[in-house]
Amino acid sequence: MRFTISCIGRMKAGADKDLFDRYMDRARKTGRGLGITDVSLHELPESRAQRPDDRKTEEAGNLLQGLAPGTRLIVLDENGRNMTSPDFSRKLEDWKDEGVPDVVFAIGGADGHGRSLLDRADLKLALGAMTWPHQIARILLAEQIYRAMTIQSGHPYHRV
Repeated sequence: MRFTISCIGRMKAGADKDLFDRYMDRARKTGRGLGITDVSLHELPESRAQRPDDRKTEEAGNLLQGLAPGTRLIVLDENGRNMTSPDFSRKLEDWKDEGVPDVVFAIGGADGHGRSLLDRADLKLALGAMTWPHQIARILLAEQIYRAMTIQSGHPYHRV
């Protein structure tokens, strides 16, 4: 199984990127022992369209492009489902046990997600009731992916 965090926009160098990279590195290392062959980042350019709906449509198309058959798509959305870390871990583990080859996590642009992406989502996931900047959402997601793996491996990182 492979995980890809697919985002609209690029993260600039600095403390935010360093923290994101640290969690991604931890996830890659921990994932190997769990059958997770890759944890990667795919950054896509922001749309230059004038109208927000046009931007969302274009960005959704870019995020959907190239999804392989059998890929599970998790869309980060403020109206999505709130999950505990153990529930999130179980969802990923269930998909792994089903033989799902890829899980793509989509983080949209500043205007949110286009309808086509939301309609294709296997899971709409909220990172709480608050709205987060995209850089922080990336960090939170990378940390939760790493945490999910530590839960699956029995590592004490996640304490109850």
